[in-house]
Parts: sequence; C-alpha cells; structure tokens
Amino acid sequence: MNYFLDTYALIEIVKGNINYKKYLEFEFYTSIFNLYEFYFSLLRDFSEETARKFFGQFKDRVINIEDEHIFKASQFKADNKKKNFSYADCLGYAMALIYGLKFLTGDKEFEKLENVEFVK
Repeated sequence: MNYFLDTYALIEIVKGNINYKKYLEFEFYTSIFNLYEFYFSLLRDFSEETARKFFGQFKDRVINIEDEHIFKASQFKADNKKKNFSYADCLGYAMALIYGLKFLTGDKEFEKLENVEFVK
C-alpha cells in the first residue's frame, strides 16, 4: 500500500510518534500545500533550521498539482461544507483518491471517510 501523507501525518513523523514510524517503510507522497503547512508548523514550533531540514527531506515526495486535483478537491469541500476541512487537506484527499493512495492522517474530521487510514 502507498500513502498520501497530510500535514498532520508529516508533523507526527517529525515528532517521533511511534504510531507513524511504520509508514516510512512504504512509498508515500504529499502536496506542496501540505509541505507549506508542515514547514510553517515546524518553523513555529521548532526552528528555521529544523523546518528547512525536514522540508528538504520530504520535498522529493511532492506530487505536482493538476487541474483535475483542484476540481475534485473543490467538489469535496463543497459537498462537506459543514465540516472544517482545510483547503490543503481537501486537495490532499482528492489527490490520494485520484492516484489510488491511502490518505494517512490523524485529523478527526477524516476518521470515518473512505480511503483514510486514521492514526493518532
């Protein structure tokens, strides 16, 4: 199984959450928007040096964003307007569906959705 890591998953990996360690053995991907949120979180909570280090480590896992990804993500966000999904997470979830990747997250909003591996 291959995975799409959302921002939550990326942060938990850096924090050393043992529940996420096994996912590093699989092929995994993310989007530039998730990487942007990830960088900001690390910059805020750690340091610029740490943020740049991990940004560089995950940068080669970024899937380029295509028009279809935006269309599918926007439809998903519109269909779920009562939930508090971020734009980045909607995009990531759509990309995961399009590429046949399991969406890895600990975000409770995604817990019961199809194609999600929910890990705390």
